[in-house]
Amino acid sequence: GGMRQRVVIAIALAGEPDLIIADEPTTALDVSIQDQILNLIRELCIKNNVGCMLVTHDMGVVSNVTDRVAVMYRGDLVEFGPTAKVLGDPD
Repeated sequence: GGMRQRVVIAIALAGEPDLIIADEPTTALDVSIQDQILNLIRELCIKNNVGCMLVTHDMGVVSNVTDRVAVMYRGDLVEFGPTAKVLGDPD
């Protein structure tokens, strides 16, 4: 599992983007593969100086991977800020 995600990440980076939008990149993967995919995304974005927007419903992923988080509810942005603040002391 996870080979398709790795290929998609490589294809996305081949175009030298300024931003990668990863929509639920770890859905249907077991936990060890999820960690590998998330680490790959993080490392490649840092190495290539590419921004990454991660779309997920998994708060574990959010807390372990992101620097900043935007919370949306019914299509509206309801909160944005540093991950630790938003998850630890939401408005």
